[in-house]
Amino acid sequence: MTGRNTSDTTSNALGALSDAEFELQPFAQILADLAGANPQGPAITCERRTVCWEELDRRTNRLARAFADFGVSRDSLVTIALPNSIAFYESAIAALKLGATPQPVSYRLPKHELQAILGLAKPSLLVGSNTDLTDGQQRIDADYSPPPEFSDAPLPIVVADSWRAPTSGGSTGRPKLIVSKQRAEFAPERPFMGMEDARSQLVAGPLYHNAPFSLSLHGLTKGHHLVVMPRFNAQQALSLIAQHTIEWALFVPTMMSRIWRLETGQRDSFDISSLKHVWHMAAPCPEWLKQAWIDWIGAEKLWELYGGTEGQGVTVIRGDEWLEHRGSVGKPLPGYSMKICSPDGTELPPTEVGEIYMKPDSGQGSTYRYIGAEPTGLEDGYETLGDMGWMDEEGYLYLADRKTDMILSGGANIYPAEIEAQIEAHPKVRSVAVIGLPDEDMGQIVHAVVQPSTTLTQEELSHWLEDRLVRYKQPRSYEFVNQPLRDDAGKVRRKALREVRIKQGGPTP
Repeated sequence: MTGRNTSDTTSNALGALSDAEFELQPFAQILADLAGANPQGPAITCERRTVCWEELDRRTNRLARAFADFGVSRDSLVTIALPNSIAFYESAIAALKLGATPQPVSYRLPKHELQAILGLAKPSLLVGSNTDLTDGQQRIDADYSPPPEFSDAPLPIVVADSWRAPTSGGSTGRPKLIVSKQRAEFAPERPFMGMEDARSQLVAGPLYHNAPFSLSLHGLTKGHHLVVMPRFNAQQALSLIAQHTIEWALFVPTMMSRIWRLETGQRDSFDISSLKHVWHMAAPCPEWLKQAWIDWIGAEKLWELYGGTEGQGVTVIRGDEWLEHRGSVGKPLPGYSMKICSPDGTELPPTEVGEIYMKPDSGQGSTYRYIGAEPTGLEDGYETLGDMGWMDEEGYLYLADRKTDMILSGGANIYPAEIEAQIEAHPKVRSVAVIGLPDEDMGQIVHAVVQPSTTLTQEELSHWLEDRLVRYKQPRSYEFVNQPLRDDAGKVRRKALREVRIKQGGPTP
């Protein structure tokens, strides 16, 4: 069956999702209005520093003029390689004020990976990154400060055709960009994920990931005080919630698990009663963990979202609704359709597991475009992210396994082919297969099965990858074997390798 229409509980809580009912305003105008209405109010806090709305508006005006001097213009990309910080937001806002598109990446990207992304993005400016580039890329350092001669007065309003362009790995081993087709315009009065009921937001995840970046910028348009963690720490997260009376927060299940596994006395010593909306997404949440959080903060405060950065389809479910449909990730929101299909594209009846396909009512390709990849889908315009699942008779979606070999580790999407390509480049490696193994904390960990051509150590491979892959993509464990890992056609059976190791309780010696 094709799933449509979310529950009344979810629909009423989220409000109408169509911008048509609300006035769209340029992001720069929204920021200026907030600065005028609450000039000295806190806008962003990171570690011991807070910037107020007026300061944020004026600083980003000056920075935008400096960016323009470097060649940033409307609809060019600005690659931001900075750690979680106020400077990260200022760079993104400065780009948007020029009508450019922020393109966040990890500030820890090694040269090889960064150059591959820059080759796709062809940005007008790279902000941050200590990587020594030799291709003439226009770049400023992480601690760049614009000269005082640049004015901080308001700029002419310019609107980018795309407000974000995050990166993703790919099944081919090459990165891709996911360029949003939403213009840099927002409707501040439109209900959105409960943000209108909150005045403060905890930003716990890395800003080079789509959800923390996108949802915190949405929070700014609602006037949220963003409290940004440079890096996640379970105890500190609770401390910040209590200190700043946080009302809206986003976590991935790994973060939820680490918070829950704090000693009970330690966890309960923080007053988190200010929380109104706690969202989790990016990876499956174990039922026991979801139940624990429902019991702890209340079912009506806990929300789950399923969907991709591409925006072809979204489901949402609140904790009390989940208790009636345990294990579900909800129904498709208004404006989206989903269906479950067999390998030949035939739609399957309720309860049968197949591949999840989705489509926005606005049509295929209306929400995003790829740079460096092509979408995977059916002739009728439905597309897939490679997830498997099933729907019940009421249209609730339940996730099963992935058709693809993508690894979900700590909420991050990791593609084995990307890692295998870098390991196979080592002169002592004959073949390799990278798989995800279950992990209680991270969900999955990256495990590399390697066939060397001569004596090779884990330390050699780890050192080799340091300059080629960002840390979270590097294998947590290695296994050396004597037999080839690919057949005569060059194919690797990752699923079979994974099943054997899971059955035996871990890597095969």
